[in-house]
Amino acid sequence: QLVESGGGMVQPGGSLRLSCKASGFAFSSADMSWVRRVPGKGPEWVSRIKAGGATTYTAESVKGRFTISRDNAKNTLYLQMDSLKPEDAALYYCSSEAVGMTGRGTQVTVTP
Repeated sequence: QLVESGGGMVQPGGSLRLSCKASGFAFSSADMSWVRRVPGKGPEWVSRIKAGGATTYTAESVKGRFTISRDNAKNTLYLQMDSLKPEDAALYYCSSEAVGMTGRGTQVTVTP
Protein backbone atom coordinates (compact mmCIF):
# COMPACT_ATOMS: atom_id res chain seq x y z
CA GLN A 1 0.00 0.00 0.00
CA LEU A 2 1.13 3.54 -0.75
CA VAL A 3 -0.42 6.46 1.12
CA GLU A 4 0.45 10.03 0.17
CA SER A 5 0.12 13.10 2.38
CA GLY A 6 1.30 16.68 2.58
CA GLY A 7 -0.68 18.26 -0.20
CA GLY A 8 -2.58 21.48 0.23
CA MET A 9 -3.08 25.00 -1.02
CA VAL A 10 -0.13 27.33 -1.36
CA GLN A 11 0.63 30.65 -3.03
CA PRO A 12 2.98 30.87 -6.01
CA GLY A 13 6.54 30.78 -4.78
CA GLY A 14 5.60 28.70 -1.77
CA SER A 15 6.74 25.26 -0.71
CA LEU A 16 5.23 21.93 0.19
CA ARG A 17 6.69 18.60 1.24
CA LEU A 18 4.85 15.51 0.12
CA SER A 19 5.25 12.15 1.83
CA CYS A 20 4.42 8.64 0.68
CA LYS A 21 4.25 5.92 3.31
CA ALA A 22 4.79 2.42 1.94
CA SER A 23 3.75 -0.91 3.37
CA GLY A 24 3.32 -4.47 2.22
CA PHE A 25 6.41 -4.77 0.06
CA ALA A 26 10.18 -4.42 0.27
CA PHE A 27 10.31 -0.65 -0.02
CA SER A 28 14.07 -0.44 0.40
CA SER A 29 14.54 -2.62 -2.69
CA ALA A 30 12.18 -0.71 -4.96
CA ASP A 31 12.78 2.25 -7.20
CA MET A 32 10.08 4.83 -6.58
CA SER A 33 8.53 7.64 -8.58
CA TRP A 34 6.33 10.68 -8.17
CA VAL A 35 3.77 11.31 -10.90
CA ARG A 36 1.20 14.07 -11.22
CA ARG A 37 -2.06 14.34 -13.05
CA VAL A 38 -4.18 17.32 -14.05
CA PRO A 39 -7.85 16.76 -14.92
CA GLY A 40 -8.23 16.33 -18.67
CA LYS A 41 -4.55 15.55 -19.22
CA GLY A 42 -2.45 12.43 -19.05
CA PRO A 43 -0.14 11.65 -16.16
CA GLU A 44 3.17 13.48 -16.05
CA TRP A 45 6.20 11.82 -14.56
CA VAL A 46 7.88 14.15 -12.05
CA SER A 47 10.80 12.39 -10.43
CA ARG A 48 12.31 8.98 -9.73
CA ILE A 49 14.73 7.65 -7.14
CA LYS A 50 16.66 4.41 -7.15
CA ALA A 51 16.22 1.93 -4.32
CA GLY A 52 19.37 2.98 -2.50
CA GLY A 53 18.51 6.65 -2.72
CA ALA A 54 21.77 7.79 -4.27
CA THR A 55 20.50 8.22 -7.82
CA THR A 56 17.62 10.47 -8.81
CA TYR A 57 16.02 11.67 -12.01
CA THR A 58 13.82 14.75 -12.34
CA ALA A 59 11.66 16.13 -15.12
CA GLU A 60 12.92 19.29 -16.75
CA SER A 61 9.71 21.09 -15.87
CA VAL A 62 10.52 20.88 -12.15
CA LYS A 63 14.29 20.52 -12.11
CA GLY A 64 15.93 22.86 -9.63
CA ARG A 65 12.65 23.30 -7.73
CA PHE A 66 11.61 19.78 -6.70
CA THR A 67 13.76 17.28 -4.80
CA ILE A 68 12.95 13.61 -4.35
CA SER A 69 14.32 11.68 -1.39
CA ARG A 70 13.57 8.62 0.67
CA ASP A 71 14.06 7.20 4.15
CA ASN A 72 14.23 3.44 3.81
CA ALA A 73 14.26 2.98 7.57
CA LYS A 74 10.85 4.65 7.67
CA ASN A 75 9.54 3.16 4.42
CA THR A 76 8.79 6.69 3.28
CA LEU A 77 9.29 8.59 0.04
CA TYR A 78 9.36 12.40 -0.07
CA LEU A 79 9.01 15.18 -2.59
CA GLN A 80 10.19 18.64 -1.52
CA MET A 81 8.56 21.20 -3.76
CA ASP A 82 9.88 24.76 -3.72
CA SER A 83 9.15 27.83 -5.83
CA LEU A 84 5.78 26.40 -6.74
CA LYS A 85 4.02 27.71 -9.82
CA PRO A 86 0.34 27.63 -10.77
CA GLU A 87 1.14 25.01 -13.41
CA ASP A 88 2.37 22.67 -10.66
CA ALA A 89 -1.16 22.28 -9.37
CA ALA A 90 -2.16 18.64 -9.76
CA LEU A 91 -2.90 15.39 -8.01
CA TYR A 92 0.46 13.98 -6.98
CA TYR A 93 0.88 10.28 -6.38
CA CYS A 94 3.74 7.92 -5.71
CA SER A 95 4.31 4.76 -7.64
CA SER A 96 6.42 1.64 -7.74
CA GLU A 97 6.65 -0.03 -11.13
CA ALA A 98 8.44 -3.01 -9.64
CA VAL A 99 5.46 -4.02 -7.54
CA GLY A 100 2.80 -2.45 -9.73
CA MET A 101 1.52 -0.21 -6.98
CA THR A 102 0.24 3.37 -7.05
CA GLY A 103 -1.18 5.49 -4.28
CA ARG A 104 -4.42 7.47 -4.38
CA GLY A 105 -2.62 10.77 -4.43
CA THR A 106 -2.56 14.07 -2.60
CA GLN A 107 -3.87 17.28 -4.13
CA VAL A 108 -1.63 20.31 -4.61
CA THR A 109 -3.24 23.66 -5.38
CA VAL A 110 -1.20 26.75 -6.24
CA THR A 111 -3.20 29.94 -6.29
CA PRO A 112 -2.66 33.60 -5.36
